[in-house]
Amino acid sequence: MDLNLSRSVKLNDGHVMPVLGFGTLASDDVPKSKCGEATKVAIDVGFRHFDAAYVYQNEEEVGKAIREKIAEGTVKREDIFYTTKLWTTFCRPELVRPALERSLKALQLDYVDLFIIHLPIAMKAMEKCKDAGLAKSIGVSNFNHKQLEMILNKPGLEYKPVCNQVECHPYLNQSKLLEFCKSKDIVLVAYSALGSQKNPAWVERGSPSLLEEPVLNAIAKKHNRSPGQVALRFQLQRGVVVLVKSFNQKRIKENFEVFDFELTPEDMKAIEGLNRNFRYFKLPFAVGHPHYPFSEEY
Repeated sequence: MDLNLSRSVKLNDGHVMPVLGFGTLASDDVPKSKCGEATKVAIDVGFRHFDAAYVYQNEEEVGKAIREKIAEGTVKREDIFYTTKLWTTFCRPELVRPALERSLKALQLDYVDLFIIHLPIAMKAMEKCKDAGLAKSIGVSNFNHKQLEMILNKPGLEYKPVCNQVECHPYLNQSKLLEFCKSKDIVLVAYSALGSQKNPAWVERGSPSLLEEPVLNAIAKKHNRSPGQVALRFQLQRGVVVLVKSFNQKRIKENFEVFDFELTPEDMKAIEGLNRNFRYFKLPFAVGHPHYPFSEEY
């Protein structure tokens, strides 16, 4: 991935994904209207990749913002790469297409660019959505390498997942999973790339603050950047597609300004050394499920 020549990566099905994406998940105290406003700001500063899900309950507002930017001529539909995800509740094969159609209705769009599942049981239904033109590409989320192998070795598989979206940041750099994905021509997409908001519903109290990490701050000071920009740039230079979210206009702009500087090999090595295999999101509700992904090392 040459970031000087391209800000996108070619997927294994021929489609193209921007390497920097804007996340739309918001906490309950954020008004839905603010999600729409933030999406417009993100488009204005240059974001073209939007990561969402029906379960976020704001696809209507995000879709409206995208359509308004298309109507005013800022972007065309083909410029936008829109991802929606299928929550585990809807992973029964007969529920997959209706769930995607609900998202499309909320968005008032004809298709999504990427449709992601969290469980392997729905893969065949996902392929049918792609065949029907409702999704251009299909991918997976929170799969460990054994679950990926199970999908890839499944008899009758028509479409290999184009990506695996997982928690990934300097405290959990997913180096083994990244190399495995690269070997299978699957793009690793990082969420929680800046650590996480300390939502007690998901994140344990006392979890470390990634953006206060001294190593990141020292490197940021050297490059006259923020620790967040350094954490994002780290992922991009590793060949990872990275998602970042903010509803603050200044921060949205700052998060996009990661293409005009480069970390040195020494910087990269220092950040790689921060890995402690620490997860902010442990998905406690899924522990014990036969497809629980975090029981494996990678």
